[in-house]
Amino acid sequence: MYIPPHFQEIDPQEIKAIMEAAPLACIVAQTEQGLIANHIPLLSGPDSNLIGHVALANEMHRVLADGQEVLVIFRGEDGYVSPNYYPTKQDRHRHVPTWNYQVVHAYGGITFQHDEHAKRAAVGLLTRTHERRVNGRNAWRMADAPGEYMQQMLGGIVAFRIEVTRLIAKSKLSQNREDRDYIGAISGLKASGQDALARRMERRLNEDD
Repeated sequence: MYIPPHFQEIDPQEIKAIMEAAPLACIVAQTEQGLIANHIPLLSGPDSNLIGHVALANEMHRVLADGQEVLVIFRGEDGYVSPNYYPTKQDRHRHVPTWNYQVVHAYGGITFQHDEHAKRAAVGLLTRTHERRVNGRNAWRMADAPGEYMQQMLGGIVAFRIEVTRLIAKSKLSQNREDRDYIGAISGLKASGQDALARRMERRLNEDD
């Protein structure tokens, strides 16, 4: 990934936040038939490994060898930035459109797990995290489903872990603009309904103060 120095994201907490806010990751891998890509919800476990599962019918666990390196892409907020957002455009007219975004690339070896313990752990971690976020105290639990049904569902998946060996991240958030254009970009993004990206830029502005 091309990362100019002023867009390189090195804050571990920000990198973690991007991954947690965009858990539907794209896993890219090379196979004998060429590149494959799968979009799969992932979570970081206690050991910082990425945890997930795929359908048993998904060929990914058959065409990738255990330990094979994969690229995992977490794409955060993104949005179009018009030159009209910049106050200095009225003075210089030397601006072009751009796109602001945040993204994390994780590299590591993938290992598939077919045992029931690993599958229960993967499903339990994913559902517990997202159910608590959505439903709070009324979160759905695996125990809410009949045991026989849960056993059947677990039989239709394969768990996996990715041992992360390298993380690179990019926050392209108009850091290369002067202050009044930066603030103008925030206002323009808000006006176009891109509030989440605008809030992230505001947060960075406050962090720098």
